[in-house]
Amino acid sequence: MATGRPREFDVDERLDRALEVFWHQGYEGTAITDLTEAMGISRPSLYAAYGNKESLFHKAVDRYLDGPARHIRDAVEAPTALAAAECLLRGGATVATTIPGRGCLVVQGALATGANSESARLELISRRRAGELSLRARFEQAKADGELPAEIDAADLARYIAIISYGISVQATGGATREELDRAVDVALRAWPVAPAPSATA
Repeated sequence: MATGRPREFDVDERLDRALEVFWHQGYEGTAITDLTEAMGISRPSLYAAYGNKESLFHKAVDRYLDGPARHIRDAVEAPTALAAAECLLRGGATVATTIPGRGCLVVQGALATGANSESARLELISRRRAGELSLRARFEQAKADGELPAEIDAADLARYIAIISYGISVQATGGATREELDRAVDVALRAWPVAPAPSATA
């Protein structure tokens, strides 16, 4: 029985190359020829290994969240709610400034797109929403544990941290340095709500 020829390239390594192109140029600014040239493979090989451009973009976003932006997923595993917020914000500052002017793929990758790129824009909206919901659940747990004040709305707090995170990416694309972003994070975290200490019993 005949078998297909084995691929002559590392699928994950070439996916990393595609990620770099999408991260640098955005979804709509990236053409298939940009991808094939960067990945060093033919158009038929790209389609066979990754599907179309949209499918490749989804895989690249997964790769981004598992690699450079792992802090987004790690944040909810932090030991405290404050540590979760700090992990998300400082991790975002690190990733967004690794290459000057690039920002965060999940924030910047498909902000403005035409009709043909709408699916990519919606995909990133979905990813950002999922991250915010995970953070909300982490803050709900912190309320139940008495770490956050009972009157704090976990959804509002998660949205606040997400907005700061998005702002970090936008500022980074405008040239803000890691040090400048870290100072902004310091200011944001100084406003962190703290649950009152339990009253002493007689």
